[in-house]
Amino acid sequence: MSDEDDSEPAVTLGEHTPVEGAPLARVSSRLTWPKERSEVDRLEGDSVIRTPAGPKELSAVLEDVDETYFQRRQEFETHVREVIGTGPVSTADGE
Repeated sequence: MSDEDDSEPAVTLGEHTPVEGAPLARVSSRLTWPKERSEVDRLEGDSVIRTPAGPKELSAVLEDVDETYFQRRQEFETHVREVIGTGPVSTADGE
């Protein structure tokens, strides 16, 4: 391997396209598990997360989650994704 510092990136990243809201994984990583749904709502309910339908407050999404207790972060994320769905997230420009 070379110790040279390349001034150009190895991959062209393109233009920065803003996306409203935070990724669900970022919000869930700020919590320790296990956790009750009400405690998640109290701690992070005002966080805005990215969804395929656009940004939504986590509190609003949690209203539609049937589970009241999450053993692990992955379990929490699975239940939230069942409500918000999966797929491409719209950019702030609506593209």
